[in-house]
Amino acid sequence: MQETGGQDTSADGAGPPDDASGRGALADELRRARARVESLEKSERLQQALYEIADLAGSDLEMADMLARIHGVVGGLMYAENFYIVLFDAARDSLRFLYFADRIDTFKADPEREILGSEMSTSLTRALLHHGEPVRGSSDEVRAQLGVGYDEAHGPDSQDWLGVPMRRDGQVCGAIVVQSYDRPHSYGDEERALLVFVAQHILTALDRHQAREELERRVRERTHALQLSNRDLQAEIVERQRAERLQRALFRIAELSITSDTLERFYAQVHDVVGELLYARNFYIALLSDDGERLEFPYSIDERDFARVSRRLGGGMTEYVIHTGTALLADRHLIAQLEAQGQLRSHGSLSQCWLGVPLYRDDAVVGVIAVQSYSAAITFTPRDQDLLTFVAHHISIGLARKQGQDRLVAAHAELEQRVEARTRELAMANAELMEQIGERVRAEQQLTHQARHDALTGLPNRHQLLDRLAAAITRARGDWNHRDLGERPPTFAVLFLDLDRFKLINDSVGHSAGDELLVEAGRRIVATARAGDTVARLGGDEFAILLERIDGVHVAEGLAQRLLQALGQPCWIAGREVFPSASLGIALWHPRYDSGAELLRDADAAMYRAKAAGRDRWAVFDEDMREQAMRILDLEADLRRAINGDNFIAHYQPIVRLADRAVIGHEALLRWRHPTRGLLLPGDFIGLGEDNGLIEEVDWLMYGQVIAQLARGGEGYISVNVSPRHFRTVDFADRLMRMIDSAGADPRRLRIEITEVALLDDVSRALHTLRTLRNHGVLAQLDDFGTGYSALSYLHRFPIECLKIDRSFVAGLSSGTENESVAVVRAIQALAGTLGIHTIGEGIETEQQLAVLSDLGCEHGQGYLLGRPAGRMRGTAVDDPAG
Repeated sequence: MQETGGQDTSADGAGPPDDASGRGALADELRRARARVESLEKSERLQQALYEIADLAGSDLEMADMLARIHGVVGGLMYAENFYIVLFDAARDSLRFLYFADRIDTFKADPEREILGSEMSTSLTRALLHHGEPVRGSSDEVRAQLGVGYDEAHGPDSQDWLGVPMRRDGQVCGAIVVQSYDRPHSYGDEERALLVFVAQHILTALDRHQAREELERRVRERTHALQLSNRDLQAEIVERQRAERLQRALFRIAELSITSDTLERFYAQVHDVVGELLYARNFYIALLSDDGERLEFPYSIDERDFARVSRRLGGGMTEYVIHTGTALLADRHLIAQLEAQGQLRSHGSLSQCWLGVPLYRDDAVVGVIAVQSYSAAITFTPRDQDLLTFVAHHISIGLARKQGQDRLVAAHAELEQRVEARTRELAMANAELMEQIGERVRAEQQLTHQARHDALTGLPNRHQLLDRLAAAITRARGDWNHRDLGERPPTFAVLFLDLDRFKLINDSVGHSAGDELLVEAGRRIVATARAGDTVARLGGDEFAILLERIDGVHVAEGLAQRLLQALGQPCWIAGREVFPSASLGIALWHPRYDSGAELLRDADAAMYRAKAAGRDRWAVFDEDMREQAMRILDLEADLRRAINGDNFIAHYQPIVRLADRAVIGHEALLRWRHPTRGLLLPGDFIGLGEDNGLIEEVDWLMYGQVIAQLARGGEGYISVNVSPRHFRTVDFADRLMRMIDSAGADPRRLRIEITEVALLDDVSRALHTLRTLRNHGVLAQLDDFGTGYSALSYLHRFPIECLKIDRSFVAGLSSGTENESVAVVRAIQALAGTLGIHTIGEGIETEQQLAVLSDLGCEHGQGYLLGRPAGRMRGTAVDDPAG
């Protein structure tokens, strides 16, 4: 414990402190303690609210249900009984009320209705969206701030009104509003800051939910398109096969009229032949009775009318062909037209297309041969009519030859035909029913499996893991409540596993290779885990293992060690030998946990502790980690305040000409003036800024300072670091050039430094951005060159002005790996010379490193030996070799 340095008042004769002042100090200390407790509780509520919003975004809830639950989450943080969410289209100046809840205002929100700005010219909501900044106060105060007149059509006034905009890529895309009708001053700066913070997370939830719905819609459309394409292809195949078999079938029909031994066999064989030439799934032959009063059907095959019984002549389509003596080819429209004219009346199931031709004997019509289709996709053509007319002619010849001998067995044949038709009907119906039942069962099983398993590895997904965690918590809580005095009941633990440097695999050898590694990792985890453990993939390269009924944390630690050993074994991925590793976090169940999400959260925090300690290791969650999470949350809040307060500054490190050590330019390096921690280097906050997306705002503040410095004049260039995140936006180059033009700076004195990852992330977009900047005079330097995997194959395509040799190679020039580093630097120099660009050695700290670089042909460098970063720039040489 450190000495405070205070004086001992008892040594100079003074008495003990006054009781009243002591009690006052104690009361002050108690108030400060309570304030810290309240702050921690608020932070925990906020963190829990963000977890709930993130979980809702990934849920299967409908949009209305999800927004209602988000409303409940916001209501747990502040007074939000009157709450609505609106989306804004700046290009169309229109908005949609996505959600609206109000105890007084009777307005009904329709999320699909687009309201133009001209319809709400006096609306506070529209004025807020155009204002683009949070607004708070009574309705009268807000109207005064936004310059909007009173309009009773937009609902009742409120005593306190708080609205904050939601932004996407810096543009206002919506807003969240809460209001109070009977409580003035319901919202203060704290509520405004809280709602601003929560609003961006709600926007992320909305984007994720809408992206999932859009993906499902595209899948449905694509499936439907494939079904239509497959149907057209099948129709084309049938048509080609029919043409190939046409000539052969015509000879067979002529032969059957002579070779068939019975009339029934003749009918069936003719049906088979016709079925090879045209659609004849529904086919029948109708004959007039001997007295000419009835219509009989000696042969009929139909998918709907399974049996056609003899009937008296009427006004059907078959009778129409008999009476007219001509063929009839009719679709449903023509059938309806003939029925309306009273020329015929349909019998049986209504067909989409019907074709019938007359049967002749001695120039008299004795019957009809007909085919029909019940599908609008299947129609008959005049060619089919000509073909069926030819078939009918040969059937007439066969009838004349065989009808006499078959009259004796006609009754028996008819009976057999009816029994067979009925049996076929029942068999088809039963088979179809069994097929439908089986298909439904298989579909339900598949949907259930997909909803609870990861599509890539086949492991349980987050949803199934949370269900099992909930069951484990219930069992553990029961064991805890019913334990004997002094007994230590079994518990359980969760291991959170994240593969180390997995993104490097994806960036270097592709996402398919990354998928292979994930499948192999899942297989090794399952093989190492116990038989009763649950192994789940949470997404990306994250896995979790649920260990049930263990005696203590040592069991989880033992499994963690075995997992690291199993995952550390080499494997071949995409033709490369890979040595994977992982970081694990362990969270042991405690009665304070109420949900599986809390356990996963703490196991995740322990995993990040292991990763920060050097990867390829495990860590157990403890209270220190909980406090660290709170510190990170505080640092994030500080980072947001620092952006608003412009507390970031640029330090400049000189870039010199090695021959005479003249300064030719500077690299701008980011620094943060923290109010309590002093000057922070990027390593202290860049990771946090990358995680929450704030680093982009910080970068633009940095670019503004550098461009302002250039506008003041001077010589030499200044280079700024540009992250791959900026290269993913389409307007980066245009926005940078607008900033340069506004400041009146010379763009030729600005350089951007990018890494190989930025080039390879989206090659076409990176190439367009670099060319746009180069056309305006802004040149590009490739930073940390030599540490990537595949940039050499792309380098000649990009307009790169300079290669910056990575400091790891420069450091090796004065160490035990000097020969290897010299070879690498020599190769980089050769490549740069071939491409006609120059090089800069980074991290020069010794005279030996400078001398070796000079000998190898490197003309420029930077490092502590040549100059440390400072708030002011050193004098710059007039000549710039890159210019």
